[in-house]
Amino acid sequence: MPLTSFVLIGTILSFDNFLATVEFQTNPATNGGPSIAVLPNNAIPCDVVIGKKIYIVKNESQKIPVITCEKEKHED
Repeated sequence: MPLTSFVLIGTILSFDNFLATVEFQTNPATNGGPSIAVLPNNAIPCDVVIGKKIYIVKNESQKIPVITCEKEKHED
């Protein structure tokens, strides 16, 4: 049975002009440990920067997971 709802928390480890290597943790954490994925930079909807957090979220009502970025911290 496929997983219908999940949240993956990713940290960008490296990137070039086309691809980014991201380490993903599940939330909540499972005993499988982290996974590594290579994503096209244009699939990441924010600036691709080493150390930046991204999230892949899917719930039961969605057919396709959504990639979002960590909220930017602005100094006032």
